[in-house]
Amino acid sequence: MISAQKLTKKFGNILALDAVTFDIAPGEFIFLTGPSGSGKTTIIRLIMRDLKPDAGKLVLTGPTEIHEYRRTLGTVFQDFKLLPDRSVFENVALPLEIMGVKPEDLQKSVKKALELVELTARTDLFPAQLSGGELQRVALARAIVARPKLILADEPTGNLDPKTARAIVNLLSTLHSQLQTTIIMATHNADIVNHLARRVIALDAGKVIKDTPKGKYD
Repeated sequence: MISAQKLTKKFGNILALDAVTFDIAPGEFIFLTGPSGSGKTTIIRLIMRDLKPDAGKLVLTGPTEIHEYRRTLGTVFQDFKLLPDRSVFENVALPLEIMGVKPEDLQKSVKKALELVELTARTDLFPAQLSGGELQRVALARAIVARPKLILADEPTGNLDPKTARAIVNLLSTLHSQLQTTIIMATHNADIVNHLARRVIALDAGKVIKDTPKGKYD
């Protein structure tokens, strides 16, 4: 599904990625780990096609047109990126509106997504009325509502307390099992990585220093 071959990216004189190589198969759950500045977010942005590599190759399965390709992705961010003037339902429905989904199909899909993240009772509330954990669950529902082939989660627990963070990642794991969606999650939360024991691609200074199935955070 994704193949990085000696992937290199620079920002001015800063070498963000240095000849990084890895393959990710459909249906995998991957943790990208490492300290701040190790290259985790750069990999996420390259996979999103928000950036282009300076050298090497990144092979991505999907449409060649960027706008069509991004419709196959679900993205979850540390700062949620919800629209404050839209309700929970309207935030989750946004990807389907952009895709031109019929109203009746949109209603069914949003309802199902909110059921999966256990937010049915919060449908008509606005982001300012929700807790941090609820906000992240709304972001998850929005990411899965169109049943994407790939979910990219960039530090989705960074602004959450440890208990809520673990609950969010357990939910991601459950969604992965139910939807069989490929998930790539960037994190520096050792507790979460060690708790789930999924494949770990560890980065440091732009290099892959470890790629371990059922890995731990070192």
